[in-house]
This record gives sequence, C-alpha cells and structure tokens, in this order.
Amino acid sequence: MGINQTIRIAAVGDIHDQWGEADAIALQHLAPDLVLFVGDFGNEAVNVVAQIAALDLPKAAIFGNHDAWYTATDWGRKKCPYDPTQEDWVQRQMHLLGEAEVGYRHLDFPALGLSVVGGKPFSWGGPSWKHGKFYRDRYGIANMEESILRMQQVVDATAHDTLIFLGHCGPAGLGTEMESICGRDWKNSGGDYGDPDFAAAIDYARQQGKQVPLVTFGHMHHTLRHRKDRLRDRVVLQTVTTHVNAACVPRHRTTDQGRECHFSLITLHSGRVESVSGMWITPDGTITAAEPLFSRPESLVSR
Repeated sequence: MGINQTIRIAAVGDIHDQWGEADAIALQHLAPDLVLFVGDFGNEAVNVVAQIAALDLPKAAIFGNHDAWYTATDWGRKKCPYDPTQEDWVQRQMHLLGEAEVGYRHLDFPALGLSVVGGKPFSWGGPSWKHGKFYRDRYGIANMEESILRMQQVVDATAHDTLIFLGHCGPAGLGTEMESICGRDWKNSGGDYGDPDFAAAIDYARQQGKQVPLVTFGHMHHTLRHRKDRLRDRVVLQTVTTHVNAACVPRHRTTDQGRECHFSLITLHSGRVESVSGMWITPDGTITAAEPLFSRPESLVSR
C-alpha cells in the first residue's frame, strides 16, 4: 500500500435477502475501491448470491451460517425446500461467487497493495467446533486445530504484506459482555462468541510480519435481544488493528426519502484505518445519514 494511498472500503453486513438492483446502484454511487461482504446472504439464497456475483466492483465475500442453513444441521435438512440428492445450493453459491469467495482462501488486490484473507466460511461462532461432517465433507477439515492450520497456510500464500481479514463471525478475544462486538446476547451470562481459529490466524499473520489494519465481520447484529436502549459495540481498536462489525440488520429502511440501504464505509490511509462510518444511502446516491463510528486517535496517526 502506497505511503499516501487512501482506500475506501464498503463493508456490507448480513443481507438476509435484503439486496436488489437499488442496492447495487447505491453502491456504485458510493464508489468504493473495494467491497467486502460478510455473509448471511439469506437461507441458501442462490438468487441473492447471483446478484452479488454480478456486481462490477472489486469485491471479496465470505459465507455465513445462514448460507448453509438447510445443509449443515440435522434440523435444517428436515426443513430443506429442495431435494439435496438432486441439488446442492451451497455448491451453487460457491460456484457463483468463484474467486471472490475467500472462505479458507485469499484474494490479492495488486492495485490496492493488499490481500484479503478469509476466515472460516459458514461459521456459527463460539469456542467449540461445530458441524464437523459439513467441514469434513466440504473442506477436509476435522477440528479447530486443522482450521487454524488451513488459515495459516492461506496467510503464507498472500502476495502482499498488508492483510485485511474477512469473516462472518469475528475473532475471539474482543469481549465477553452481551454488548461486546462479538458478544452472545441471547443469554444473560453473555460470553465471547468470536471464532478462536480466526483469532489464531490473525495472530499468526502478525507474527509473520504482516500488517493487519482491518478485520471486518458480521453475524452478531447491531440490535440487541436483551435491551433496546443501545446498540452493540461496532468498532474495536486493538493496537493497530481496527475491528468492524458490519451487521446492521435489517439493512433496508423506509423514510420520507424512500427506500434506503446501509453500508459501513471504512477509510484506510497509508495502511491504517482512519475512519469508520455507518451510511444510509438512497439509490440515487443521496447519503441521508452518516454515523461516525471511529476516527483514528491523534496519538496513533503517526504510528
């Protein structure tokens, strides 16, 4: 990344079927240098994924737990709306996104001087290894240790020393409160529901001398189940790495200006995150609300 290069990144939170032509047009008006999709396009929503795949912007995406909703679990298979002996909607989604999908993979962006590294695809979060058969069948991975090793191999394969990590669930170690950026809010005890293997891969990248200015993810929605007087923590700075939870759900709303959609806009400058804002924008490109979520402290600007 050039010493004075500024990069605008749009992170798109859990879509849950809320994507259409208006979103693509609004995103073109926003004119980001890179778009990051954090997964949960819908319940194996092939049509939504097809629209994302057709988007003519530099992009990287990872799948979330809802993107294997009818495939990964016993109860999901009982509700499956198609015949899995005849169709495989998970594989169709993966085929549609092609190289833009970075689960257990990476994608180099030479024009931006950075690589995007994907965490565990289809993740449900939390400290335990879940859905073992799904990961064995799809990726040949049997446990947390093998997941860590796969991500370490991905880090080693990147072409650039500046890495952005993209996950559906965030990394473990960012707080245990229900309001924490990856906190469990459906039990009063709270708990860290980040992915330990994702955290280990990020630590490994730093040990290899890589710069990690940004980690972005979703899964844990901004609105909280146990309280309505505040939102979840959406940005956490750890040393020189900024963590951004982009899961604004629902990401569509209707106001006097009409239908609006949400994006998290992240600005990098000289290999550091300078600012993060939550944006509501109309299809004609009008930004109706911009909530400042983070600006780099003056004490860190020169670091």
